[in-house]
Formats: sequence, structure tokens, C-alpha cells
Amino acid sequence: MMTESTTTRAGFVALIGEPNAGKSTLLNRMVGAKVSIVTHKVQTTRARIRGVAMDGDRQIIFVDTPGLFRPRRRLDRAMVAAAWGGAADADIVVLLIEAHRGLTDGVRAILDNLKDKVGNRPVALAINKIDRVKAEELLALTKKMNEAYPFVETFMISAEKGYGCADLKAWLGDRMPESPLLFPEDQIADLPMRMIAAEITREKLTLRLHQELPYQLTVETDHWNERPDGSARIDQVVYVARDGHKGIVLGHKGETAKAVSKAAREELEAFLGRKVHLFLQVKVRPNWLEEAERYSEMGLNFKDGNS
Repeated sequence: MMTESTTTRAGFVALIGEPNAGKSTLLNRMVGAKVSIVTHKVQTTRARIRGVAMDGDRQIIFVDTPGLFRPRRRLDRAMVAAAWGGAADADIVVLLIEAHRGLTDGVRAILDNLKDKVGNRPVALAINKIDRVKAEELLALTKKMNEAYPFVETFMISAEKGYGCADLKAWLGDRMPESPLLFPEDQIADLPMRMIAAEITREKLTLRLHQELPYQLTVETDHWNERPDGSARIDQVVYVARDGHKGIVLGHKGETAKAVSKAAREELEAFLGRKVHLFLQVKVRPNWLEEAERYSEMGLNFKDGNS
């Protein structure tokens, strides 16, 4: 517990990078709980999910942004706008790159935009997945990256295994502005549980369907009812753009939807520490990608999708 005389620090850190660079894994590592969807498919993080980490009397609020890529559709453009918006609003920006991929064209494009998008905000570099390359390759990559942009600090980490993450967390904590705590000490995310529940189900769909997954798919928590016995009934809708997609999500005799529902329910029960009754429906909405309400549910700005 904090005492009144303790000087507390609190601020925002934006994690940016290419899709699949490991931003969600790092966020979950820093917070110590799973608050961001983690899969091996790109573009899985849509909303700017904030994870709240405590480091002594310092509170670090991580903004996990969608991966930065070349947008083609309205949803893509809204996601990229959200990513840059998260960076522009933060106290510190951390650019995450993959050690084994190095200075890719995508990373170069991010570097080209950084100064214009974040102004004079300090930007640190975190080179992730360091266990995949040799030491001399890491040193060469560090030199090349720091020649390309004036990073205030460089960290070599493995978000998955935890290497270097404590050092990064302590460094960020030291650099948060003096401030009262912005969230209760035991709160790990500012997302409503309805949205976290929807993200968990969407992750299970992604893992189950692999290559078949329709990207024109979103999950919304329609109803959340607390029951007298302490359990919760959660009704969710999976929106897809075409009739054919509905069949993919349901699977033969509804087996895919049942398996997804079971996996999501088990994770929700572990997350909430109580029994959950989860019910999924799959609905076809051909134009959901053009509906402002769907974007609001994902924490995105519909207008940002305008070309």
C-alpha cells in the first residue's frame, strides 16, 4: 500500500511496431496477466488495449497498439490511425522489432514516420526475440538502428521468455512523470470486461481456424448477466461478412463453434475466478466493416478509416 508521503509516478507507454513483433506478449509479460490477444496471425490487436503495471510506487500504463502496416481497407486505416494516435498521446514510446528480421522495409517505414507522428517524445528501442540470433548480429543491428533514429535507450529482450523485461520495466518506471496513481493498484486493464471477453473469444477463433479465418470477422459481447449463484452468463455474437464465413465459424455440425466456446469459457473462468456460462451466436452482416457501431465496440474511430 502507498503512504501519503510517497511520491508516486504514473504515465503512459505506447508499444509500437510491425504486426507480430511481440507487442501483445510484452504487454502481458509487463502486466503479469493476459490482457491482450496473442496469436500467430498478424493484425490481431485492433483496439488500443491498456495494461496497467505496478513497479513499486510507479504505475506504467501500456498502450498496446495495432501493428503498423500499409493499410488497404477502412478497418486497416482505422487500426493504423489508432496505433499512431496511441504513440502521440504517450509519455514514452517503445519501438519493438524482431532480432531475426532486423531492419525490414516495414520498420524503415515506421522510422520515416516517427518524428512526424510523435514529435519530441522520447522513443526507446526494444529488440525482441534475442534468443534467435548470435551476439554479433545483435550488436550490428543495434548499431544500424541507432544510426537510423536517435533512440534514448536500447533494450535487448525476449518478451516470451522474460529476458531483459525487468530492466525495461524499471527504466520506464523511473521515467514516468510524478503523478497520483491513475488506476487502482489492483487493476490490470482499463478495458471493460465485456471487451476483454470478446477478445478472448476472437483469439480462440483465430487459433482454431488458422488459414480459414475470415478477417472480416468481429466478436461482440451482447449481454452479460450476473447470476445469484455468483456465476455469469455471457452472450456473444460473432459477426461475419458472408454466408460462407458463417459455415466456417460454425464448422461441421457446429463443432468449431462449440470448441471455440469451450476454450473461451475455460479461459474466462480462469481470468474471472468463477463459473461462466458462455453462449455464442454467428450472424451474417455483409456491411459490418462500414458500420460505425462495430468500430466503437472495438475501441476504434470509424472516421479514421476514411481514406
